[in-house]
Amino acid sequence: MSGRPARQQRQRQQRQRQQQQRSSGGLRPFSPFSIKTKLGTLVVVSVFITTGLLLVALRTDTELRFITVFSVIASMLITQFVAHSLTAPLDDMTTVARAISHGDYTRRVREAGRRDELGDLASTINLMADDLEAVDRHRKELVANVSHELRTPIAALRAVLENVVDGVSAADPETMRTMLKQTERLGRLVETLLDLSRVDNGVVPLRARRFEVWPYLSGVLKESGLAAAGRPGLLSGSGGHTRNDVHLHLDVFPSELWAYADAERLHQVVANLIDNAVKHSPPHGRVTVRARAGDAPGSLALEVVDEGPGIPEAERHRVFERFNRGSARGGDGGTGLGLAIARWAVELHGGRIAVAESSRGCRMLVTLPGSSQAPC
Repeated sequence: MSGRPARQQRQRQQRQRQQQQRSSGGLRPFSPFSIKTKLGTLVVVSVFITTGLLLVALRTDTELRFITVFSVIASMLITQFVAHSLTAPLDDMTTVARAISHGDYTRRVREAGRRDELGDLASTINLMADDLEAVDRHRKELVANVSHELRTPIAALRAVLENVVDGVSAADPETMRTMLKQTERLGRLVETLLDLSRVDNGVVPLRARRFEVWPYLSGVLKESGLAAAGRPGLLSGSGGHTRNDVHLHLDVFPSELWAYADAERLHQVVANLIDNAVKHSPPHGRVTVRARAGDAPGSLALEVVDEGPGIPEAERHRVFERFNRGSARGGDGGTGLGLAIARWAVELHGGRIAVAESSRGCRMLVTLPGSSQAPC
């Protein structure tokens, strides 16, 4: 996993260089190693050789036909040398492109270190191969993980139905509740996968508006079934969670704090963070939702802090990956998609979400940039 961030950093740098070249009209700065320079040098050298041999012929009474033959041979040798240095990378690129077209994304062009246009082309092909390999790996992981996630509730639902059909269990309200629970789990998974599909297709617009933070966060807690109304003070409840011993504390300062963001997308972020914090809290634990104003107008700094086991520093870069459940904090039966969606929603705003340092438990920090046009 440690090599993936470095590769992604190289890819970002390559994309930045390509964007700079496109913004400058595609013009490269003069380089003595460029193909144009090499071809120009070839022409100049050929002319000098022909001219030199012609002068030798005039001064030594050598027949012109010999000079012509020598000039052609010398020019052909030099041209062959230059042509080989130019066509060899093209042959390698053709081989790699043909392998990619057949689904082999492991091949790479060896001439990516050249300092000419062919080197840029080789780097671009390698970057494309990296992206295709990542997409193919993600597709395979997605199919495997979704199959696993769907298999569990379907198997449980099938077992209950078979028991009812065989007369082992009665179709009483308790059995119906068990089947309803598995059906709801399937529904949540399908809805989450639809959200990811919208994310990947980029069809979710950002509808930012100005809103007051305290009533908004209080409403999010109520809609999640986690807290009763109250302001200010301690909010608690169980709602849709199996935990009914975890207390939620809402801390907003100043109390009239305003923010500028997409309320629906931010609801996904807060709900997912609170859900994870409650699941991993100790018995009779406390989860704090803290909101403060950022540096810019309408910006917001939001924290969700729990008292659970926390996340080791070595695993913090992985918690936002899809289907990652966090081995350090134990399996909880979730899909492992909540934090991935939360990261997408935050980045859609141009903000940042990360696991911050905390002396106890886990502290998730969300920063939203707001808008320079937002009224104070």
